[in-house]
Amino acid sequence: MTCTCTPAPHTSRSRRLGDESGAPYATLSEGELRRAAEILRANGALGADHRIAYLGLDEPDRRDVRAGRTVARRARAQVLDVATGQARDIAVDLETGTFVLDAPIHHDDSGQVPLLQEEHALIRDLLAVDEDWLAALRLRGITDPSTVALAGLSAGRYPIEGEEGRRLARVLAHHQPTPQTMPWAHPIDGLVAYVDLGARRVARVVDVEVMPIPQETADYHVPGTFGPERTTQRPIVIQQPEGPSFSFDGDVLTWEKWSLRIGYDMREGLVLHGIGFEDAGRTRPVVHRASIAEMLVPYGDPGPVRFWQNYFDTGEYLLGRLVNSLELGCDCVGDITYLDVPIADARGEVKVLPNAICVHEEDAGVLWKHTEQFTGTSDVRRQRRLVVSFFVTVGNYDYGFYWYLYLDGKIEFEAKATGLVFTAAYDERTARFASELAPGLAAPYHQHLFCARLDMAVDEGPAVIDEIDVATVPIDDGNPHGTAIGFRSTRLTRESEAVRRADASVDRTWRVSSAEATNRFGRPVSYVLKPEGKPVLQAHPESVIASRARFATSDLWVTAYDPDERYPAGAVVNQSVGEQGLPAFIADDASLEPADLVLWHTFGLTHFPRLEDWPIMPVDSCGFALTPHDFFDRNPTLDVPASASSCACAHEAPTHSTTSHDPHHSHHPSHSHHLPVSPSSPAP
Repeated sequence: MTCTCTPAPHTSRSRRLGDESGAPYATLSEGELRRAAEILRANGALGADHRIAYLGLDEPDRRDVRAGRTVARRARAQVLDVATGQARDIAVDLETGTFVLDAPIHHDDSGQVPLLQEEHALIRDLLAVDEDWLAALRLRGITDPSTVALAGLSAGRYPIEGEEGRRLARVLAHHQPTPQTMPWAHPIDGLVAYVDLGARRVARVVDVEVMPIPQETADYHVPGTFGPERTTQRPIVIQQPEGPSFSFDGDVLTWEKWSLRIGYDMREGLVLHGIGFEDAGRTRPVVHRASIAEMLVPYGDPGPVRFWQNYFDTGEYLLGRLVNSLELGCDCVGDITYLDVPIADARGEVKVLPNAICVHEEDAGVLWKHTEQFTGTSDVRRQRRLVVSFFVTVGNYDYGFYWYLYLDGKIEFEAKATGLVFTAAYDERTARFASELAPGLAAPYHQHLFCARLDMAVDEGPAVIDEIDVATVPIDDGNPHGTAIGFRSTRLTRESEAVRRADASVDRTWRVSSAEATNRFGRPVSYVLKPEGKPVLQAHPESVIASRARFATSDLWVTAYDPDERYPAGAVVNQSVGEQGLPAFIADDASLEPADLVLWHTFGLTHFPRLEDWPIMPVDSCGFALTPHDFFDRNPTLDVPASASSCACAHEAPTHSTTSHDPHHSHHPSHSHHLPVSPSSPAP
């Protein structure tokens, strides 16, 4: 960590997530993780040759919890036998010590469990002695394999002879002549290795062409490489002398009128449960569960070295275990509460990831404001938001995941992408599919696509969903001058109808309305999903990656809640077969009218790298919003006080002339809905 921030103006405290075990959706505690590993060992599922690829909470059925039924605390594991290559999906009852599920994971009809961290060391060991690989390096003038940085990457699933049924990784290389060298600036191109992880051997070395290794440095981390640092910045100090406005009760976080349970999963990372808003003395549910359930990074170079380069960072790499330990004053600024997260490693040993989650509040500009000339008052209130975030590093890229809760009932999510672009050598062929960032250095076009899983609970109970488009109103007797503004609402009644694309030209949104609860005018209370509407997966619909990531070909899928439907690309993603996950979930075409609705929303970035993205990329971001629509009976922030500052923010308005020269204005009380216009004020 090279952050040199001065921590003095900032305040932090730390908590351990998962200390509150026993609640239905509580993160598995350290003790529960150890208990799960003990149960696996006692039942012969975690011996010397076994590795835990995933271990997390096996969440109970929300309908059982809502009905007040007793639910067991369970853990769910994917376990790989590295000696035989056989994998199992196991659920254990933490109280009874028994297996409640033990099913084989077959490569033929599903795929492989996620890549193990130890398999990256295996790749290095195998290639260090492989003669074909060493010969290919010598052709490029490299005689010391220890100066080569290896990227062991998920292999995908392609009709390549001899690969069926094998647990594979594909390996790209970059030159790192010194330990301080940033290797991404020096790709060793025209070369890729295919490694059989199960057989522990190099299956194939593909050497297409000896290409020059780009030489321009990218060592931004070495002071002075790109000139002296600027000296113009003066401190910005963020202080909360009375501490933050939020509090914790176990893992339940309360802030202003919001309450929610913070959870963490080694696959998905941050998980939010039971998001609710206090209104008129009761907490009204909004979202039962929210997470980013999958993340896909598909690359667009179709050449023989990189055609397979598509990564499911969640399902293949378990991004939750790749979390950064956040640093006060650098990653998080102000009065910060950090959450430490316990996870299990491949052998069932528990480790704690320190400062994995950052919780803080921040000013978010103006909440509402009005200067009223009739009453002579001017009022303004400040918006603020609660921020719950974490950062991961997945190879060359770094990703921040930020959930925002606002005073007015709005929920937002923002993904931030930074780090280094994946590089290749630049030539006439790659020019069609990549940007040149330095002499001879290419960055292939690619996308960053995220899929949010939103288990909605608008005032609890079943709900319906409508697609809302802005619509032009025809000229008729009711609209003789063509000035009307309208919208078109389309009810999505079945899962097959609810695979939808965003459309910014009609400002398309999706409204989730309670089937039972109404507001003071008898209209259904609702929340609206507002997409950004950027491109979804750009790979051809008949491509392998489109089949494996079908979820990413549409902006929205809606399903009726099923506790077994957990991930948009399926439970097993590494080397997965096609059409898993959401295509399989909607095969029964369940009714959505009404139902416990789950929204699966894909959003993201299409990245054509630019010179400004090198040698390190400034943050680019994407996301979505959930906003209340007729959920409250009036503005829920009327009780927000004026800011405590030298300006009271609620005072008499500046004096304006009451004898307007506007001939259309009358001062008769019956016309008081018109805004008076003075000579010094622009017309509305």
